[in-house]
Amino acid sequence: MLVDSHCHLDFPDFSEERAAVVRRALDAGVGRMVTISTRVRRFAQVLGIAEEFPEVFCSVGTHPHNAAEELDISADELVRLSKHPKVVAIGEAGLDYHYDKSLRPAQAQGFRTHIAAARETGLPLVIHARSADEDMENILREETGKGAFPFVLHCFSSGRKLAMAGVELGGYVSFSGILTFKNSEELREIARVVPRDRLLVETDAPYLAPVPFRGKRNEPAYVAQTAAVLGETIGVTEAEITALTTANFFRLFSKMPQPAEASGQAA
Repeated sequence: MLVDSHCHLDFPDFSEERAAVVRRALDAGVGRMVTISTRVRRFAQVLGIAEEFPEVFCSVGTHPHNAAEELDISADELVRLSKHPKVVAIGEAGLDYHYDKSLRPAQAQGFRTHIAAARETGLPLVIHARSADEDMENILREETGKGAFPFVLHCFSSGRKLAMAGVELGGYVSFSGILTFKNSEELREIARVVPRDRLLVETDAPYLAPVPFRGKRNEPAYVAQTAAVLGETIGVTEAEITALTTANFFRLFSKMPQPAEASGQAA
């Protein structure tokens, strides 16, 4: 079983055929999907999708693009919302200096709020990091010094130094369809040095469809293509990369029921 650790099933791109998208993912062997929150004030929609599909779970949090809009959302509020059984992560939150859609101090403030919630709940923090390697590493080191928290550097496209710092601090590194692009050899070199027990795969759907679907709308079923390239990159079979990334996922997303557990609960 594969897992898509990061997608956005609430986005309008999927509104006309969400059930079909989930079905195609299941048919492709993707047994779990995490649909990621980008605004706490729209969390109800994200949660509703997770409640509709047994194989879909969700996070709660504010994307750095929207940080300035939701600085009034406290860590306590994130903790409260995360108690729902379908919520398995905090975020996505972090720093995005490529677009700078929120002022950088607002991004940092929101990021630290989410870190506090992850630390309190023990749920993994889904981290968005783009063009902000130095500040991201500094905040991660400073906040880890106050107390460790689980996290994943999602859709990794940063430098090797940040990847290694994340691993050093106990984090995981997740690769998206970018890994499959012809010009992504530097990223594949980073994938080769990340410890195998810290590797995850994702789609970030509807964005960043992997080869051979590049340029089209991405969807969770396509995580299989990214996993295949990751396996080839680190020198393992498709069966091995599937088992490896899925085991890593359930270790990090420890609140997520595994299929046998879910069946047992249903029974």
